[in-house]
Amino acid sequence: MAVTAVVRFTLPEGKTEDELVAGFESSTSLYRDVPGLLRKYYLLSEDRRTGGGVYIFESRADAERVHDEVWRNRLRERMGVEPDVQYFDSPVIVDNEARAASTA
Repeated sequence: MAVTAVVRFTLPEGKTEDELVAGFESSTSLYRDVPGLLRKYYLLSEDRRTGGGVYIFESRADAERVHDEVWRNRLRERMGVEPDVQYFDSPVIVDNEARAASTA
């Protein structure tokens, strides 16, 4: 069954939206060609105080392999915060681009 991971963290104060987006863009190469990662969406709250991501994985094991202690340490170093990570089973996914729905 597919798994969705929702990650949230407090963003550093004083950063402009452009700086925040540039920081997100600079990390995209870390998520290309990762086994089991189907998709990642970067999140930026309207007030620019919270950031994060929504990840769609093939399995919980894939999600936990990506969100390991190395990943947590890298986020702590870059943002100075501890991420909040929640995992959800995703038994049905609607993909409007592919014009399809899938079940796990």
